[in-house]
Formats: sequence, C-alpha cells, structure tokens
Amino acid sequence: MQDTKHHFQVLDGLRGIAALAIVIFHFMEIVQTDYTKNFMGHGFLAVDFFFCLSGFVIAYAYDGRIREMGRLTFFKRRIIRLHPLVVIGSVLGLLAFLFDPYSDASDNYSPWQILLIFLASIFMVPYPVMEDRYFNLFGLNAPAWSLFWEYMASLLYALVLYRISKRWLAMGVVFMASALAMVAYRSDLLVGGWNGDTFWDGGIRIGFSFLMGMLIYRAKWTVKNRLGFLGLSLLLAAALLMPFFAHNWLMELLVVLFFFPCIIALGSATRLESSLTGVCRLFGNISYPLYMTHYAIMWIFAGYFSSGPGEGQLFAVILFGTLALLAFAYVVMKGFDIPIRNYLNKQFAGNREARQYH
Repeated sequence: MQDTKHHFQVLDGLRGIAALAIVIFHFMEIVQTDYTKNFMGHGFLAVDFFFCLSGFVIAYAYDGRIREMGRLTFFKRRIIRLHPLVVIGSVLGLLAFLFDPYSDASDNYSPWQILLIFLASIFMVPYPVMEDRYFNLFGLNAPAWSLFWEYMASLLYALVLYRISKRWLAMGVVFMASALAMVAYRSDLLVGGWNGDTFWDGGIRIGFSFLMGMLIYRAKWTVKNRLGFLGLSLLLAAALLMPFFAHNWLMELLVVLFFFPCIIALGSATRLESSLTGVCRLFGNISYPLYMTHYAIMWIFAGYFSSGPGEGQLFAVILFGTLALLAFAYVVMKGFDIPIRNYLNKQFAGNREARQYH
C-alpha cells in the first residue's frame, strides 16, 4: 500500500502472526507427519488467510488508481514488491540443497538439472520434478507455490477483476466457494496446491480467498470493535490450533469461508493499542521475508530429525531455529529487501519521469 493511504496496522500484525504460524507448522509437520496428532496441524490454513488479506489489500490500494497508472505500472510495482525475495529464497534453497550436512540428495542430479530447477525457481515456473522433495512445484523453496498463485491473482486483477461490479464479484465468490467445498470434501484437508498432483487446488484456494478479500473491501464489510491486535491474534491462533473433528473438511471449510473474512473485517476497523503499534509494524514488515526465507532450513532440519535426536534436544532446536529464522528474516528485510526495492522504485520513477519529459 502507498504511504498516502491509510495503513491497516492490525492486519499487518496479523500477517506476521500467520507467517510465524507457518514456520512452526513446517517444523512440526516434519516431527509429526500425522496432522491429527500435531498441535499445529491446521497451520497450513494461514496461507488462506494470506490470500484473503492480499485480495483486501490489493483492492484497497489499487481499485481507484489502476486505470490512471496503467497495467504495466501495476505489474512493475507488484514485481518490485514480490520478486526480490523470490530470488533470495531460491538462492538460499540452492545453497541448502548443495551443502546440506545431513543429505547428499544433490548428488542425484546433474549440474544441468540443478541449473534448470534453479532457473525455474527464479522465474516462478512450476517445475515439480524432485521426487525426493515430494514433487514440490518449487523444490528449492517450497512456499513459492503460493507466490506463483499471487502472481496469477495479480495478473487477473489487472486484466479483469479491477473493473467488475460488486455483483459479479459476489457471484465469483459464490462459485469459488462451491469449488473450494468440493476440494475440501474430496481431500479432507485444505492443504493442497504445493505439488504437481494438487496444483489446481492452489488455484481454487486463492480463487475464493482473494475474491472474498476484494469483496470485503468493496462492500465495506468493516465492523468497529475493541478487540485490538491481541484479541484478533487470539482468534487467528484459535483457528490454526483448533483440534481435528470427525468432519474435518467441513470445519476447515467454515474457517476459510467465514472465519478468516470476519477477522479481516474486524481487523480493518479495530482500535490499535498505541503500545503495540511498533509490534504490528515489525510483524508486518518481517512477515514476507520470514515466509520466503525459512524453508531452506526445513530441508536441513528434516535430515537432522532423521538422525534421531532426543525430545529435549529437538525442542531446543525448534525453539532456537524459530528465533534464528526471525532474526535472519529481519536482517534480510533490512539488508536486502528494502534496499533493493528502494533502488528499483527509484529507477522506475526516474525512467517514468524521463519518458514524461520527452
């Protein structure tokens, strides 16, 4: 969002909570592959929260300005915002793959195969060929699957969505909700989208949540409240930490269809405690770097876990690892992401002014 527009700081903070939940979920799914026995077994739903929040933010930031700025400018801004961390996430994934102290999996690939996998990761081309990594769409940086769909949503927004009426948008929400219900019923877990076999599940997940986020903004579904950042963080955590039920697919579906949109509607109109303003700002800023840089460590952790560490040692490693990933994400944000984006934005602004002058 631009500096000239109101900033939803509570929603920024909630995005950070969701990113942290994803990191913990990825640690825990390695330790306990049976999600029903995993205290963070629903952590993957944080991605659906990201998608819904993304639709809200994109509509808020660009609905009234995309015609004036043009599609090309919109695309450039999205690339500048998203792609530097796509690159660094791919580089980190490559380094972890080549120098993993617990695995020699890289020996199974030729240099040309590794180069092709890396280029596909850099340019966001789904390439599910790594069998030892469960045919992830992006074997070097697994979370990039959701960024692929973010790019697709941005493309569709610039081509079609920004100009459709609320009525058509609502019809799209209903249609995608029906599709999401079929996916949930079929799979019992709304976790698909990350590999070749579940590729289109990812499109359906973002299809509903992104459109719903847009609809929340356009329909002005805001609810004034005093829950604040802490209250809404507890609500978000409750959804991600809820137990498994006999009809699990229905509970996860209800969370995505209704609960997450309600949190965003509440978060856009709640009061933020002044003492938590800095926390929300930090969480919002660090969320994307954390999401895009943490998974290289997960593959190394998986190899370490296979060596059979004790429970006490394992707890210490996960705790320290989570804190270290938070610190590393902050360093990446300050030392790489922000400087690169500032440089690219200046270059882009300079080129645009030069064209206008001539």
